[in-house]
Order: sequence, then structure tokens, then C-alpha cells
Amino acid sequence: MMRPFALAYVVAVAVSVLLIGALIQFGLSAHAPPAAWVPRAVPHIDGTSTSLGLLLAQIAVVLLVARTVGTLFRRLGQPAVIGEIVAGLLLGPSVLGALAPSALAALFPPTSLAPLALLSQVGVLLFMFLVGLDLDFGSLRDKARSAVIVSHTSIFVPFLLGVGLVLAAYPQLTAPGVPFDALALFMGIAMSVTAFPVLARILEERGLLQTTLGRNAIACAAIDDVSAWCLLAFVVALAEAHNPLTAAATVALSALFIWAMWFAVRPLLERLARVRSERGAEPLGISAAVIVLMCAAAATEAIGIHALFGAFMAGLAMPRDALLRERLRERLHSFATVVLLPLFFALTGLRTQLGLLDGVADFALCAAIVLIAVAGKLGGSALAARLTGAPWREALTIGALMNTRGLMELVVLNLGYDLGILSPRVFTMLVIMALVTTLMTGPLLSLLRPQARGRG
Repeated sequence: MMRPFALAYVVAVAVSVLLIGALIQFGLSAHAPPAAWVPRAVPHIDGTSTSLGLLLAQIAVVLLVARTVGTLFRRLGQPAVIGEIVAGLLLGPSVLGALAPSALAALFPPTSLAPLALLSQVGVLLFMFLVGLDLDFGSLRDKARSAVIVSHTSIFVPFLLGVGLVLAAYPQLTAPGVPFDALALFMGIAMSVTAFPVLARILEERGLLQTTLGRNAIACAAIDDVSAWCLLAFVVALAEAHNPLTAAATVALSALFIWAMWFAVRPLLERLARVRSERGAEPLGISAAVIVLMCAAAATEAIGIHALFGAFMAGLAMPRDALLRERLRERLHSFATVVLLPLFFALTGLRTQLGLLDGVADFALCAAIVLIAVAGKLGGSALAARLTGAPWREALTIGALMNTRGLMELVVLNLGYDLGILSPRVFTMLVIMALVTTLMTGPLLSLLRPQARGRG
């Protein structure tokens, strides 16, 4: 029984890779490469000077608005994180800048955003570490066949559609000087991401986490996360490389880093945790975990695939001791999600300018992005789940859950913005797509699983 599925999966992956390569090659021949493009390796923020008082005021306002809007969205049956993302948009030029531009200029002057950006990046690093920490590969073994097929279908189908979208609308989507292949690959990634933490929170709030459906969805999202972030690291390596030789070296160093984290650092940490436990001490100190996190993030930043990937791998490399993971989660989660991540949402809101969407053509392109994202992720996941034996209602439910993008999508989009691949206008369209696809999840679950009610 396993061999036909395995063979079908290998063939599907091979065909998908060939199709992506063919589409990109066709796009390169159809769209002449632009003049020299130098990717931005750091956020393009004007100036670095700010006062401590202003920074503290910014943090206080962001936390107050995020808490208020997050609570409102929770009462509306949506995860609080969606409200926090909306809070970031409210504090940006799209809302606050339109209603009170002087207040926006006083609270978030361009010269004050660098410290806010650095704090938000630390929050995202901690978040990615926790995402890796929450992935338990041992629990995926009994779901491996269907989870691998569904998760990789939910990556390759939207990836293909994203590349196809750039092929069809490259002049409307590209930023000045960005080559076709960089934009096409990044658009494919942006269409492929699933928000594993938001999905888990939705399942928990609806009492579905311990059901067969919930375990299937978690397994699919976990494999999706690992695959998508490995693919993202490869895309960033290609985007930041100035020539094929540099790209090859970056990919080789990335593979060496993954090998070292999994086969050297992980066993070492497990041995250390076991020795400490035998002595009656805590399996691994919080400081040791944070040091591993920062060293791994610094290593991938030096390699050229961004610190986020190193933080994610550090979480995966942590010992599988349940007590240790629970303690790390308790000590890091609140600080990262309550204090630092709202700063990231605020920075995203400051970058999102709804006023850049001007005219029917822009709104039509934005609608096309949303429709393609939903068709690829929800449709691809549901069809794959159905082909692996799930009933249609369960398959559509898995598709709706996999279509959840949330914070993971914003992390990817901000990375593309920082690298200069996404223009402010396209960035805004993709942020809208992330919000729409995530907001859809709750209503779709209520429609498909009316017996599963939220717990408030």
C-alpha cells in the first residue's frame, strides 16, 4: 500500500519542480533581466536616532492598541493574533495616517523606527524558536503518509500558481530592478505558507486539537512549516547571491548548518539535558537555550539565509523532554507574543499603505492574488486530503485550516520587503491576502463543523 503512494508523491514532486523550473525559464526569456539589482539586507528605515522616551511611548501605545483590538477579535470568534495584526494596520498610514497624520508623524517619525525594528526582530526570532520547539516529529509518524502528501501538495500547488501569477503579471508586480526569477520564487513562497501556531490555537479554541481531524491538520501544518522554511532559505540564498557560484556556496553552507544542528548540536543538547536531569537539576537552563538560539540565528545570518531560519532550527534542535519544552514555552512565550510581536505588527502596519492601491486594475490584481492563494492552498490541500481517503467534509476542513496564514505569512512578507523583492504596493496586497485568508478560517470551520464551537 505504501509503494504506490510513495511513487505517486515522488512523481508529483518531480513534475512540480520541473513545471516551476519551466515557468521560471519561460519567464526569464519573456522578461529581459533588469539592470543590476542589489538586494537590501537590512530594513530600509530612514535614520537610527530616537530618544528612550519616544521608544517607550511607542511600545506603550502599540501594546495598548494590540491588547484592545485583540480582545475585541477574540470576542468575535477570531484568534487574538488577528486582532493584533489589525492593530498594527490601525497605527500605520492606512488609518492613523489618514485620520491624524500629525499624530502618526509625532509618534512614529521615520528617524525613530530603527530601534523598534530591531526589537521586533528579536520578537520574531523568539517566535520562530517557539514554532520549532512545538514541532514534535514523533507524533507525526502514524500520520506520515497522508500528512506528507497533503502538506507538500499544499506547498507545490500554490507555489506553481504564484510563479504563474508573476509570469502573467510581471510588469504589474515587480519592483524597480527586481529580476523575474527572484520575484517568481518569492511569490511562490508567499502563496505556500501556513501559520502553524495560529492553526493550533484555532483548533484548541474549538476543541478539535485532540481529535483525528486536529491531529491530521497539525501533522500537515508541521511538515508544511519545515518544508516551506527550508524552501524559503533556498530562495533567500538565491536572491541575495550575486552569482551562481555564491548561491551554490550559500546552499552548501546551509546544508552543512542543518546537518550540524540535527546530528551534532541536537544530540549534544539531549546528552546535556539527560546528565543534568540525573543530577536532579533542570534539564537545560533558559540561558543555555537562548544562547543556542542566538548562535544559530547569527550563523544563518552570516551564511546569508536570514537569522529566522537559524532560530527555527534551534527550536527543532532542543531536547524532546516534555518538561523542558513546557518550561521554555512558559518563560519565552509571553514575553515574545505579548511584548515583542505587537511591535512587529506595528512595523508591518507602518509599511502597509492601502492608499497605494489606486484604481480598478490594482484592486482587481489584489483580488486575483487572494483568489489564487485560496485556490492553491485550500483547494490543493482539500483535494490531496480527499485522495488520501478523507471524506469531503473533513478534506475541506483540512483545506480551510491549511489556508490559515497569519503571522507566518507576515514574517515572510517582511523578509521580502527588507530584501527589496516586494514593492510597498505589492507588499500591501499580500498583507491583505494574509488577513483575508486567515479571517476565513473561523467562519469556514463553523460552516463545515458546526458542532465544534469556540470556547471564547
